[in-house]
Amino acid sequence: MIAIFRQEIKSFFASPIGYLVMLIFVSLTGLFLWVFDTEFNVFEQGFADLHTFFALAPWLLLFLIPALTMKSFAEEKRSGTMELLLIKPISSLQLVLGKFLGAFGLIAIALAFTSIYLYTVYALGNPRGNIDMGSNLGAYLGLLFLAMAYICIGLFASALTSNQIVAFLLAALLLFACYYGWDAIATLFPSQQQTIASLGMRYHFEQLRSGILDLKNLIYFASISALFISLSVGVIEKIKNQ
Repeated sequence: MIAIFRQEIKSFFASPIGYLVMLIFVSLTGLFLWVFDTEFNVFEQGFADLHTFFALAPWLLLFLIPALTMKSFAEEKRSGTMELLLIKPISSLQLVLGKFLGAFGLIAIALAFTSIYLYTVYALGNPRGNIDMGSNLGAYLGLLFLAMAYICIGLFASALTSNQIVAFLLAALLLFACYYGWDAIATLFPSQQQTIASLGMRYHFEQLRSGILDLKNLIYFASISALFISLSVGVIEKIKNQ
């Protein structure tokens, strides 16, 4: 598993994809937070806070993570190297987890770069340091768990096809459905709106973003991740047994 992880990290930085994902994420969030005159601009808020970053990041990751994971298995199948992976002395679960850790490591690095935003908001506070650090760190934790679930879904989409474009589109569609789809369905049933919305990722991430560090929200994302890891393992096992 560690060998697969190292191989994934090397492949991300041996090609433009890893650098592009980090550059696009950090650049776009930076532009929206500090430059563009939009509702996400920190200066337009009138107070030192990063809630606009945490509102924007899930939507950017919804497209960037599929771009990162689309080649994980699809390219292996297209190039014929999937068979070489399957004959290695590792289980299907170890293979999937190795791929997961590689992608998660890259996203964690990208999020680490955005810590400069946290420091800047800290410095802009009046007085200096007038910021709810606990709430912001909780939101970062929520974003990491959200990214974890996103990656697992992206890997599942990549395992289903040998076409990277199809893997990207399928992953983006699944992520949109899991993140916002339940909210859309909930509006059709006003009497059960909160119950239905609570099935979606957005509901649980918003609770973490607002500073509610309830264990059930973290368990929700861990469960979604485990489900799609299991589905990916099932797909790999089916390929192995063909």
